[in-house]
Amino acid sequence: MIQFLLNQELRSEHALDPNLTVLNYLRDHVGKPGTKEGCASGDCGACTVVVGELQTDDDGREHIRYRSLNSCLTFVSSLHGKQLISVEDLKHKGELHSVQKAMVECHGSQCGFCTPGFVMSLFALQKNSDAPDHAKAHEALAGNLCRCTGYRPILEAAEQSCCGKQPDQFDTREADTIARLKAIAPTDIGELNSGDKRCLVPLTVADLADLYDAYPQARLLAGGTDLALEVTQFHRTLPVMIYVGNVAEMKRIERFDDRLEIGAATALSDCYEALNAEYPDFGELLHRFASLQIRNQGTLGGNIGNASPIGDSPPLLIALGAQIVLCKGETRRTLALEDYFIDYRVTARQESEFIEKIIVPRASVEKLFRAYKVSKRLDDDISAVCAAFNIRLENGVVAEARVAFGGMAAIPKRAAACEAALLGSPFNNATVERACAALGEDFTPLSDFRASKEYRLLSAQNLLRKYFIELQTPHIETRVTAYV
Repeated sequence: MIQFLLNQELRSEHALDPNLTVLNYLRDHVGKPGTKEGCASGDCGACTVVVGELQTDDDGREHIRYRSLNSCLTFVSSLHGKQLISVEDLKHKGELHSVQKAMVECHGSQCGFCTPGFVMSLFALQKNSDAPDHAKAHEALAGNLCRCTGYRPILEAAEQSCCGKQPDQFDTREADTIARLKAIAPTDIGELNSGDKRCLVPLTVADLADLYDAYPQARLLAGGTDLALEVTQFHRTLPVMIYVGNVAEMKRIERFDDRLEIGAATALSDCYEALNAEYPDFGELLHRFASLQIRNQGTLGGNIGNASPIGDSPPLLIALGAQIVLCKGETRRTLALEDYFIDYRVTARQESEFIEKIIVPRASVEKLFRAYKVSKRLDDDISAVCAAFNIRLENGVVAEARVAFGGMAAIPKRAAACEAALLGSPFNNATVERACAALGEDFTPLSDFRASKEYRLLSAQNLLRKYFIELQTPHIETRVTAYV
């Protein structure tokens, strides 16, 4: 059984199909059709809902953290112990919520199909920011598409509803909601079971290891932003899933003198503060990693584990010399991330083995790290090429070099010939041009709808040139950049 709050209504579910998305649960099972399906792939934001989770600050204060999510990519099992809020829940005692009023008064709704998703993104923004600037509002709404092109009034609605906001019914009921969430906090392994399909929800790494050993054919579900597509886009059935999002040990970020240890189930939006503090370019890239809804849901471990050649985080982590800790039963092994990827969607992971944490070296003033993303759109788009450079100079000579790319091969990969051309040479134009030429030895990229092979290789070379120019003239630095 799993339990969660549907706004303030306690829901206890056991026999639901674990392949059921929150979108279809709302529309087909509880009669709340306000949440719309636009794309079923997490691109349009029409299906946006907000999920509240109980959080405890370092000072011991308990509060509810609200996050916007794409309900089309969220399986119901991931709601265990949480609160689900849909657009129908905002109206209170016959009065529209302030974000709904702002959308009306600023004329932010045209055809209206996308409006519920925008409203929920605005609601989450209001809950998480007292006076958001334009950049914050843009970030919160970047995952919501308006095909009527009504963005200006929607941004005005964001300003009106979030600046000088007044307490709403959710603030008034916060203490009661906290008490109710504490009462349903999971204490044992949860399960959804429809007979031929099941999803198990462990609470500890030990329980996860035992379950995965018992069900090696199970699919691990973290954020589900990739896995759910198998159901929503390819209409496949997932017979057994194990949801790792309630394993607290795998959602921690621990700081040591020489490293960060990031739990594999940590949401990308939660990784931002720690990674940005060490590597601002990593933080900049995370701002462009899909949409806020996806970053609230997708995890760092999932972005590695799905072994996509165009995943944004692996090239950066490889250039930084990151490692992963793999767990199988009671056995753990540490592996350099670059050794995890073997071939297209093939990894070094053994049966019943899972990524428990990612180890990222802390920043060093001697090492010069930069990252760049090339995509057709600035926001909410997949890389055509993603590049990361990390070198150390001694008296103007390259003493260490780690160069990694995504989108250039079947796996995220280091550029060995490029690194060799840099090592031991003065860091100047001549060396950089030799290293650019060496990239042709490292990669034979493919052509696809995102970019041709010629464009990819030239872009990779130009990004290395850009890295060199920025280090020579840091005042023109533009960091993570999009090219159209």
